[in-house]
Amino acid sequence: MNRPYDIYQIDKTKVRESFDRAAASYDDVAILQREVGNRLLERLDLIKLQPQRILDLGAGTGVCSLALAQRYRQAQVISLDLAPAMLRRARSRLPFLGRWFGKHSFVCGDAEHLPLADNSIDLIFSNLTLQWCMNLDSTFGEFQRILRPGGTILFSTFGPDTLKELRQSWALVDSDVHVNAFIDMHDIGDAMMRARLSDPVMDSEYLTLTYRDIKGAMRDLKAMGAHNVNAGRSRALTGKSRLQQLANAYEQFRLPDGALPVSYEVVYGHAWGNNLQTDGTVHVSLDQLRQSRR
Repeated sequence: MNRPYDIYQIDKTKVRESFDRAAASYDDVAILQREVGNRLLERLDLIKLQPQRILDLGAGTGVCSLALAQRYRQAQVISLDLAPAMLRRARSRLPFLGRWFGKHSFVCGDAEHLPLADNSIDLIFSNLTLQWCMNLDSTFGEFQRILRPGGTILFSTFGPDTLKELRQSWALVDSDVHVNAFIDMHDIGDAMMRARLSDPVMDSEYLTLTYRDIKGAMRDLKAMGAHNVNAGRSRALTGKSRLQQLANAYEQFRLPDGALPVSYEVVYGHAWGNNLQTDGTVHVSLDQLRQSRR
C-alpha cells in the first residue's frame, strides 16, 4: 500500500549536513520555530502530567529543551537531534556545572530509529521535526515503543500548504522538485492510529512571514537548514537566470503593503501511549493499580 510519504523520499544525510551547516546561524533566523515552539509549550498547560523523563525530539539548538527543564525541574530532559552541531549549540546553553552534573542529556540519533529503551519516556515533545522523517509509521511506532504507560506525545510539524507560494512560483519556472513535500494532517493522524497511539488530537493554523524580496526568504530558509532535501530534487546548480525567473513568478503574491508572503501550515498533534501490546495483553503498572483503588 502506498503511503503519502512514498512520493518523495527525504535524504537523511542531506538533512544532517544541512542542519550541521546551519547550527551557527540558526538562532538568528529561526523566528517561526521559536514562535511555534512557544505555542507548543503553552499546550502543556492543558495536559496533567508530571514526567520523570522527557525526550525533546529534534531539539535543535535546545531552546525548547531548556524551557522543558525549567517547567519540569525534577525531570531528566534528553535532547535528541540528527545533527551533532545542533546538539553542541544546545549543550552550550547550560551552565558549566550543569553540562557535567545536571540531569540534562544529549543524544545524536534518528527519530525513526530511536536509541532509547522500551518504556523509558513519559513525555515526547517535538517541535517542527517530523517533516524530516521518511516514514511516519516507523516514527510513531518508535514513539509507542519508548513511551511508558500513561506517557504522552506532543508535536508540531508542517502541513502541505507550507511554502505554497514558493512551490507555485517554481512550478512556473521548471518541473524540478525545489520545495520539500509535507504530509497532510489527516494522513498524520492515520499514521498515529496505525501505530496504536491512543486518543490522537490534531489541529492546524497558518502563519505567514513577510519579506521585501524572494532573496531574503531563500537566504533565511538556507540559514535555518530548511531548504530542499528531497531525494528527487534537481542536482544542478540554480543559476541567476532561473532565480530571476523565480523572482518574477513570485511577484504575483506581493501584498498591497509591498511585502512578499511566505506561508506555513503548522500542524499540531497530541496522543497518549497505548498499553495494549501486539499480543493483545494489557500492561498496567503498579502505580496505575494503586490509583484505580483510590
